[in-house]
Amino acid sequence: MILVTGASGFLGGHVARALAQRGEPLRLLMRPGSDRRGVADLEYEEAIGDLRDEASLRSAAAGCSRVYHVAADYRLWTRDPGELYASNVDGTRNVLRAAAEAGAERIVYTSTVGTIGIPGDGIGDEETPTSLDELAGHYKRSKYLAEQAALELARAGAPVVLVNPTAPVGEADLKPTATGRIILDFLLGRTPAYVDTGLNLIDVRDAAAGHLAAAERGRPGSRYILKPRNMSLKEILEAVAALSSRKAPRLRLPYAAAWLFGAAETALAQVTGRPPRAPLEAVRMAAKKVYVSSAKAERELGWRPGPVEPALERAITWFRENQYC
Repeated sequence: MILVTGASGFLGGHVARALAQRGEPLRLLMRPGSDRRGVADLEYEEAIGDLRDEASLRSAAAGCSRVYHVAADYRLWTRDPGELYASNVDGTRNVLRAAAEAGAERIVYTSTVGTIGIPGDGIGDEETPTSLDELAGHYKRSKYLAEQAALELARAGAPVVLVNPTAPVGEADLKPTATGRIILDFLLGRTPAYVDTGLNLIDVRDAAAGHLAAAERGRPGSRYILKPRNMSLKEILEAVAALSSRKAPRLRLPYAAAWLFGAAETALAQVTGRPPRAPLEAVRMAAKKVYVSSAKAERELGWRPGPVEPALERAITWFRENQYC
């Protein structure tokens, strides 16, 4: 039996799907109110629980030879940042401990490329140093602390392998994610300008395949960046424009203007409780180009990602067919 947390989410759902396509018996950790549409056509055993409920996690992990902990609180704004740390840090520690105590042979923890150090004028990798103080916002900080907890358990003997995927894109992005929102906002005509930043998109199917490769060939205590291609935001919007027959924005917004807009939106959100369109945390992230290398994953895991354009096209088609735009 294989346990997957976060299967009601975008990446977790695709990890579950990749396992199901291999004929693996699945147990999916779900909260009572989880959105199950992304896995509705899969055969699986459901385990009701919560990352903060240790007893439910021990029950879910019982008898599982492998555990994929993909679940996370992925929000770039919340009125109560403590919720991010409770789910991402304490919850990760709870899941990994439950899996180790249950005797899992391999545990894969989904971190984020946001915890990777980025040199001022270069490309980051698993060995590039960073620190908590260098990370912008509570999401990245909570994931950094969760990663440290996972590495600590690995040093204590738990068979934990870490993957650091970049921004996944593709079909069935239900919420959608922050990256899916970039695509959707463009399709809705809400992207009149862009900022000069760089990130990395990955086909969500390739990201899921990287998780399976990490379980099979990854070294416990090691991190593996999963990325196919570094792109500027301008390049991403131009790619989406070409695939959707729309015009890409030509106006480049100065970072200072983006910062002021994000600050105003975030201040208003604190009053209204409605998530800001451009959280200040996201604007701060955009101040640095997140360019990384996946050479280690390709070398040690035999992982070979494909181009990102097919995933962008599937995302566009899915958003349109499901009346998001």
